[in-house]
Amino acid sequence: MNIESTNFGTYKDHDVIKYTLTNDNNISISILNFAGIWQAFMVPNTHGNQVNLLLAADTIDPYIENAALYANRIIGRFAGRLEGGKFDIDGQNYEIPTNEGNNTLHGGDNGLAQQFYHVETKQNKDNLQAILTTTIDTATDSLPGTETVKVTYTLANDNSVTIDFDGSSTAKTLFNPTSHTYWNLSGEAHTIQGHVLKLNSKYHLELDDEKIPTGKKLLNVNTPFDFKHPTVMGTALQELQEANVKEGGFDDVFVVVPSNRLEHKPIATLMDAATGRKIKMYSDRNGLVIYTANGQHAEGFNRPAGSWFAMALEGQTLPDTPHHPQFGDVSLRPGHPVHYQLRYEYFA
Repeated sequence: MNIESTNFGTYKDHDVIKYTLTNDNNISISILNFAGIWQAFMVPNTHGNQVNLLLAADTIDPYIENAALYANRIIGRFAGRLEGGKFDIDGQNYEIPTNEGNNTLHGGDNGLAQQFYHVETKQNKDNLQAILTTTIDTATDSLPGTETVKVTYTLANDNSVTIDFDGSSTAKTLFNPTSHTYWNLSGEAHTIQGHVLKLNSKYHLELDDEKIPTGKKLLNVNTPFDFKHPTVMGTALQELQEANVKEGGFDDVFVVVPSNRLEHKPIATLMDAATGRKIKMYSDRNGLVIYTANGQHAEGFNRPAGSWFAMALEGQTLPDTPHHPQFGDVSLRPGHPVHYQLRYEYFA
C-alpha cells in the first residue's frame, strides 16, 4: 500500500493538493483538498493499463470552470434543493440566500462544495484513509451554527471505497451531505448509454417545474423510472425522450431502502455491459438522486463534452425534508453529532 501527495494547481491563492491512496491490488483513489473532490478511482484493465471510473480532469481548472456540475465534490451542508431557501427547526424559522432561481441548491453558493479542507492520511492494516476536516459558520454560508465536518475516504484491500460523513454543530442547523460523484465505468465509451442500472427502489418523487418535491411519491413500475431489474441506460433514456421529458434525461430523486435495513442490500448496482466492470453502492439513507448530465457541454474532462457523458449517483436523505417531514429529518443539534456513510464495492 502507498500514499502520495502531488500539486494539482492553485485556486484562490491556495495550493490544490491531490492525495493518492493505492492498495495492494494496484487500485487507487485520489482526493483533492479543495471541495473534497474525488478525482480518481483507478482500476487495472485487460491491457495492463489503468482506467478511471470517474468523470475526471487532470488539473483543477475544468472543475472550477464547470462549477455548476459539482463534479465529484462533497456537497453540504445539505444536498439537493431547499424550497425558497427557508426552513424551520423546532418551530424556529430560518431563511438563507437562494442560488437557483427561488431555491437554494446544494448548500448555497459558499457551502462545503466551495471549501478547502485540512487533510490527514492514515495507513492501517487493511486500508488507507484520507481524513478531511473543515469548519463552516454562518458568516460563510448563512446557515445557523458553526458546523464541524469530517469526511473520511477509505480505500480497502477488498477494493471497496467508503465515504464517512461526520457533523457536529454549536447550534441547531442542517446536515444532509453527499458525494456528487459522476461515474463512467467504461474505458472508451463516450456516454453511459451502455451501462446497466439496478435500483432498490419502488418509488420516485414527483417534482414541480423547479425540481422541488411536491411531497408525492410515484410508483416506478411501468415507467422509465423502473430499475427493479437490470436496465440498459440507453433504453431508459430513450423512453424518457419519447415521453417528452424536457431535461432529455434523468435529474430525479429515487426513494431507496437504506442498506442498513433488511439484508444490507445495495441501493444501486451500476455495470458497464462492454467491460463487465461493476459498482455496488450502499447508503444508510433513503434517497438517491440520479443525474445523467443532460445537455452538458463541459470541456476538459476525460470524456468528450456532451449529454450523458457520465452519471451522478447522489446518496442522501430525500431532499427538502424541512417542508416534507415524512421524508426524514436532516437537522443537526448541539451535543448530538450525526454520522452517515456511503460505500462502493468494485467488481470486474
